[in-house]
Amino acid sequence: MLTVLIAAALLATAVCAANAQVSDRFANDPRASTVDVGPDGRWRNARNQSGPELSEEDREELERLRSIGYLSGTNPAPSSSGVTVYDEREAYRGLNFVTSGHAAGAQLLDMEGELLHEWSYPYLTVWPDSTHLAEDEGTQYWRVAHLYPNGDVLAVFEGFGIIKVDRDSRLIWARHDGEHHDVTVGDDGRIYVLSRKAHFVRRVSPVRPILEDFVTVLDENGNELAKLSVLEAFERSRFASVLKGVFFQKGGDVFHTNALVLLDGTLSDRLPAFKAGNVLVSLRQLSLLAVIDMETESVEWISNGMWVEQHHPVVLPTGTLLLFDNKGGGKSYATRSRIIEFDPVTLERAWMYQGTNTNHFHSEMCGTVQRLPNGNTLITESDYGRAFEVTPDGTTVWEYLNTERAGNRDELIATLFEVVRLPVDFPTDWAARQ
Repeated sequence: MLTVLIAAALLATAVCAANAQVSDRFANDPRASTVDVGPDGRWRNARNQSGPELSEEDREELERLRSIGYLSGTNPAPSSSGVTVYDEREAYRGLNFVTSGHAAGAQLLDMEGELLHEWSYPYLTVWPDSTHLAEDEGTQYWRVAHLYPNGDVLAVFEGFGIIKVDRDSRLIWARHDGEHHDVTVGDDGRIYVLSRKAHFVRRVSPVRPILEDFVTVLDENGNELAKLSVLEAFERSRFASVLKGVFFQKGGDVFHTNALVLLDGTLSDRLPAFKAGNVLVSLRQLSLLAVIDMETESVEWISNGMWVEQHHPVVLPTGTLLLFDNKGGGKSYATRSRIIEFDPVTLERAWMYQGTNTNHFHSEMCGTVQRLPNGNTLITESDYGRAFEVTPDGTTVWEYLNTERAGNRDELIATLFEVVRLPVDFPTDWAARQ
C-alpha cells in the first residue's frame, strides 16, 4: 500500500507542467495574468512575513504554501452557455445552487438556468485592511458555499476565511483562519470546515515549512469548539507509516485535503470506523480517503488504489461510496476523469461514468458529484465550467455551461466549483425578496 501511495503522490507533480502550459497559453487574459507560475505549479506572489528567525527563502516558501489555489478561468469556452440540455421527463426537477470562480458570490438557478436569487460579499468588504491580498485569486471567489433553508449562506474564501451572510447578502459573522475547500453543517447546527496553516513543523521537516490541514468545528455563530490536526491524527494512528517519504512532494503541501464529510452512521454495521460523528476526508496528494474519529483524534480507516487525485466522496444510503476520480481513467484527456461508485469493504465497483472520444469528460482539478433521489447523478466538471446530469446508463438529461466568460474574446470559461441540486421541497419563499 505504501508503494501505491508514494507513487500517487509522485504522480501529482505531473500537473505542474500542464498548469504552466495553461497559464502561458492564456497569459494575455486579465484574470490569468495575476498568477505566477513557479516550479511546483501555480502560486501567488509572495507576501511579506515577519519573523527575524526566518530566512528570505523561508518567508517565500511560507507565502507560497499559504497562497495555493486555482485559476478562475483556465479553459477555452464553448460557444453555447446556460442550460443546453434539459429532458423534463428524465431529469430530477429542482433548483440549482451554484458557486463559480468568476466572483465572490453564489447563485440560485432554476432548471432552465434562470437566475432566481444571488448572494455576493467580496473579500475586502469583510477584511478591508487586507488590501495586500486583493490580487490573490483565493480572495476573488467563494470556493464552496452552504445554503441554509432560511436563505443564509456559509462561504469559504479559499485558504483565507469563512463568512456567513443572510439572504440579502448582509454579513452575519466572519472568521479568518485559513479555511479552505469544504464546509458542512451537522443536524445540531455545528459547522465542520477544513482549515490550514503554513508553518514549520520541525519533527516533520526541519528545513522546510509545510502546509498543515485541520478539521475545525465551529458553533452556529462561528466560535471555535475544536480543531483537529489531520497530520497528528495520522501520527497517532496505526496508519502513520503512510506518511513516510511524502512530505517533500508538491513543495510541502502534504495532504491537500479537499473534502470533508460528517458521517451519519451509514456503513457502521460493516465498517465501525464509519460511526456517526466521525469524519471522512479526501487527501488529494496521497490519492487517499481516510476516516478520522473526532473523539480519539485518530485515523481509523483508509482506502486507495482505484482513483488518482480524487475529490468529493459521498456516502450513499445504499452503503456504497461515490467520488470524483480526476485522473484515474488513463492518459487520454477525453476519458481521464471518472465518477466511481464502489463498495468500501470489498472495493468492488458498483457503477462508473466515464467520457468517450466523442463526449469528453475531464477536470484536472476540482469536481463534485451528487446522487439524486431519482437515481440520476449530477456531476460538476469544474475546469470546463460544466455541470450535467446523467441517468444510470450514462445518458445526459440536463447540462449547464457557465455563462461567466473572460478574455479579450470571451475565450475563457470560469471554473464551476459546484452545482448542488436542491430537493423539490427545499424552502425558497425568501428568494422572491431580492
